[in-house]
Amino acid sequence: MPDALDASPYDALLLLSFGGPEGPDDVVPFLENVTRGRGIPKERLKEVGQHYFLFGGVSPINGQNRALLDALRKDFAGHGLDLPVYWGNRNWAPYVTDTLREMVTDGHRRILVLATSAYASYSGCRQYREDLAGALAALEAEGLQLPKIDKLRHYFNHPGFVEPMTEGVLASLADLPEDVRSGAHIAFTTHSIPTTAADTSGPAEGHGDGGAYVRQHLDVARLIADAVRERTGVDHPWRLVYQSRSGAPHIPWLEPDICDHLEELHGAGAPAVVMAPIGFVSDHMEVLYDLDTEAEAKAEELGLPVRRSATVGADPRFAAAVRDLVVERAATERGQQVTPCALGALGPSHNLCPVGCCPARTPKPAAAGADSPYV
Repeated sequence: MPDALDASPYDALLLLSFGGPEGPDDVVPFLENVTRGRGIPKERLKEVGQHYFLFGGVSPINGQNRALLDALRKDFAGHGLDLPVYWGNRNWAPYVTDTLREMVTDGHRRILVLATSAYASYSGCRQYREDLAGALAALEAEGLQLPKIDKLRHYFNHPGFVEPMTEGVLASLADLPEDVRSGAHIAFTTHSIPTTAADTSGPAEGHGDGGAYVRQHLDVARLIADAVRERTGVDHPWRLVYQSRSGAPHIPWLEPDICDHLEELHGAGAPAVVMAPIGFVSDHMEVLYDLDTEAEAKAEELGLPVRRSATVGADPRFAAAVRDLVVERAATERGQQVTPCALGALGPSHNLCPVGCCPARTPKPAAAGADSPYV
């Protein structure tokens, strides 16, 4: 038996994700959940839902979360970490409120949260914290004893997140025809967000010019590009680009879009491209449609060879990284000195989101931060 790892004072981990439809009848209700409060007509949601209907109305994200849940449980058990793992979603079943209720009913009072978003931004961090606050408010209204909730730090530069993506890029390069391989460009992709949201991402002292969101992605892209050069001897040109824009056309969002970038590279004579979705934890709908369907169709139209590298998904190294983050945070809570594991130039992220971090346009209560109403 392995030596027991100490998770105290925590007694459970919540895997918190976005959620997705699991059949055609779920698609429009799911999109209504995602866009609630924006006044988007149902007919427009049906149009947007066509992306899901191409895949039978099923988003792969829930299946991928089940695989990650299984990987975490196996890793924890195999390394003597006695910490039950639960799963809840923002926008589809199992909803976070229902999961937190189950956790409280099971007797858990100190809960760690792993969000399936590695980077700082409103939609990737604070919005999850808002949903946690909303769930706690619902449980409080039901008269339940509220747990104390902490969120694991951003893990974009943890080796267990970076290394699987590096190997994915290497595998994609190796899969390209030999005559175009050495000249291939790497397009590191992530979800586009409004430039105002990017500029205010992360702690307030770092706001402006893309904020923490852009800096963190650039740091990961450099780490991977440097590792690829070290292992292959080839210095592949690269750029951080964006995908999955969904906002009104008059609002500035981060650019360039991946399809525009492919056109630009083709026009400049690039022989091939590897698309590396470093902004995503798993191969969910934004990857399957925006890259594997839309961007690959654009590349085919251009006659440009492309490959798409893998996300970390349920890779054992990522599960091990989560274990490392749990043990690190638990030791910190117990007052022990720890050396957080992080690659790159930015160092480890904060454990507690400070006031002013990734602010919302309309202020809402958010749990697991310095401004949390739930201590």
